Amino acid sequence: MGLFGTIWKVIKWTIIIGIPILAIQFWLETKTYLTTDTEIAKIAEKYVGEPHEEAFKKIAVELREKFPGHILPENDMQWIFVNAGGWMGSMCLLHASLTEYILLFGTAVDTSGHSGRYWANISDTILTGSFRQWKEGEIKSEMFKPGDTILHAWGETTAVQWTAGTWMVEYGRGFIPSTMVFALADTVFGTTDFVTMFYTFRIYAKALIQETSLTLLDWHSQVQQM
Repeated sequence: MGLFGTIWKVIKWTIIIGIPILAIQFWLETKTYLTTDTEIAKIAEKYVGEPHEEAFKKIAVELREKFPGHILPENDMQWIFVNAGGWMGSMCLLHASLTEYILLFGTAVDTSGHSGRYWANISDTILTGSFRQWKEGEIKSEMFKPGDTILHAWGETTAVQWTAGTWMVEYGRGFIPSTMVFALADTVFGTTDFVTMFYTFRIYAKALIQETSLTLLDWHSQVQQM
């Protein structure tokens, strides 16, 4: 293959990869979202300091009242292990679409590792425990306590550390399927816990089906009104 052929191949693959990325980014910047990180943080802050089991129940109830049909029913709430970046925690998904998610997260043991670098903005509001974050390029870490909200912006990476008994409410906005690569990497190549991977895919699929059903119902209603 000559120089021209190599250059054309690079250009071709740049177009093939670049156009979908730009299209998705444009969609993310212009679409309407269910909620915001500020709104979820305000809801979580009401229950700071309460036993986390009770706080989680109240948060789930409030979210179902505020976003009817968008929060998974109680019988679908399942705590699922998450192994990623060297750390281990547990999450309970409440809402998910292609561009947003709301979940409960925490750990019953001390754990630390790499945050991951995401095509999404992620915020966590701490209910109990403590969380330490060491940002890329800095030489000091920062400690967060109950009531604090930590923002992890698109493209950022940090070292993260949770103390045992840290529980939080998390909201993510971006291209959510892209975050699954990091979230499941340690499961695939480290723990080889494919049962947990199945649980993760199953609950995300349930949430996507729920959101798709609501979208179709909304479209049907709009068509009838035309």
